[in-house]
Amino acid sequence: MITGLERISQLVNDHPDRKLQTLMHLVNAQTLKEVHSRQDKNKAHGVDRVTKGDYEENLDENLANLIEKMKQFSYRPQPVRRTYIPKEGSNDKMRPLGIPAYEDKLVQGAMGDILTAIYEPRFYNFSYGFRASRDCHMALKALKAELWNGTSWVVDADIKGFFDNVDHDWLMKFLEHNIEDKNFLRYVTRFLKAGIMKEGKYLNTDSGVPQGGLISPVLANVYLHYVIDMWFAKVIKPKSKGRAAMIRYADDIVFCFEHEEEAKEFYTALKTRLAKFKLELSEEKSKIIKFSISAGDNTGKFDFLGFTHLIAKSREGKPYVKRITSQKKLKAKRQKAKVWLRENMHTPIQILVEKLNKKLRGHYNYYGIIGNYGAMDGFREYVLDRLKAVLGKRGSGDVTDEKFRRILKYHPVIKPRIVHRV
Repeated sequence: MITGLERISQLVNDHPDRKLQTLMHLVNAQTLKEVHSRQDKNKAHGVDRVTKGDYEENLDENLANLIEKMKQFSYRPQPVRRTYIPKEGSNDKMRPLGIPAYEDKLVQGAMGDILTAIYEPRFYNFSYGFRASRDCHMALKALKAELWNGTSWVVDADIKGFFDNVDHDWLMKFLEHNIEDKNFLRYVTRFLKAGIMKEGKYLNTDSGVPQGGLISPVLANVYLHYVIDMWFAKVIKPKSKGRAAMIRYADDIVFCFEHEEEAKEFYTALKTRLAKFKLELSEEKSKIIKFSISAGDNTGKFDFLGFTHLIAKSREGKPYVKRITSQKKLKAKRQKAKVWLRENMHTPIQILVEKLNKKLRGHYNYYGIIGNYGAMDGFREYVLDRLKAVLGKRGSGDVTDEKFRRILKYHPVIKPRIVHRV
C-alpha cells in the first residue's frame, strides 16, 4: 500500500499538468501525530506557551479537537512569536527568529509534507535547498563541475530580504496553478496572514513567509521555482549562445556563463524579472565576476554557502578551483567560539573540552573539504588560543605554555580532517 503522499507524487509524475483537488483529508490524526513525533522537545514555545511535553499529555484528545476545528474552519493560526538571537559575526546586531504556536507547527508540518510531495517532482535538479536527499555539499560539487565546464563569468546574485518580501498574491497564484483544493489554499493564506507578536504588540504580515514555520522552506522554494528557476531553464538558457547554468540553495544563487555579454545581459534581465515579483537584488552584494579556469585567471573570487571560491595553481602550475572558508563566516565562527568559551569558563576542564570537541567536529563536518584544511587548522589554533586565555582567568593565574601542553595531553582538542571529497 502506498501512502497518500506517495500517491500525490505518483499523480504529479504521471499527470504533471493536472491540478490536485482533494488534499486536506491528508491533514489527519495520523499525519499530525507523525509531525508531532518529529518535534524537538527542547524547542521554545510560541505565544500559546505550549511545549511538546504539554501537548503530549492529552495527545489524542488534542489532535481530535484540532481536526474538528479544521473541519469547521474555526481553526485560525496564532501570531508567530518574534524573538531575537545574536547575529553571527556581529557584536551588536541581532537576527529575528519566529516561533509558531505548537498546533500551528503540527498543521504547517503536515501541509508542508503535502506541498513537498506536490512540488518535489517539479523542482529542477539545480535546486538544492530544503529538499530531501540534497544538501550544501551536493550544491558545491555541482557548482565546481559547472566552473570547470566552460564557465568564464559568474553572476553572484543576492536577493535583498527574500524571506520577508515574498509577495502573497503571487505566491497564491503559483500554488493555484497546481492546486485546486480551495480549503487547502485557504489555510495557506491564513498562515501567511497570521501576523507577528513582538514585545506584546501584534504586527500584520502583508508579505513574506512565516518565520520559523515548518511550511516556509517549501513555500520559498515554490516562489523561486516560478520566479527564477523555470524562467532560467525555459527562457534564458535556450537563447544563450554559450554555456549557461545555475546552482541554487534556497535564496543563495550563482549563475555561470561562458560569454561576458550574456552574463551582463542576464544581470540586467534578472533585476527586471525580480521587480515583477516584488523582489530586489542587493546591488552591494551582487556582482559579475570573471572566473575562467581555462584562462588561468586568478583575479576573480566569490562566496557561496560559506566558502570563498577562487582559482589557484597546483604545484605543477595547473589552475584549479580552490574553496576555503569565507572570511565573513570565519569571523562569525571565531566570535561565536570566543563568546561560548567565555560563558563556559568555569566548566570542569574535561567536560569543557568534550563540549568544545563536539562543536569543532560540527565545524569540520561542514568545512572539511579538500583544499580547506589550512583554514580549519587556523580556526582550531584560534580556539586553542581563546581556550588558553579563559583557563587563565579561572582564578589560578596565567596558564603557561608548558601547563597548557599538559592540559591538552590529557584533554586533547580534536584536529581538522577532510570529510567531503568535493
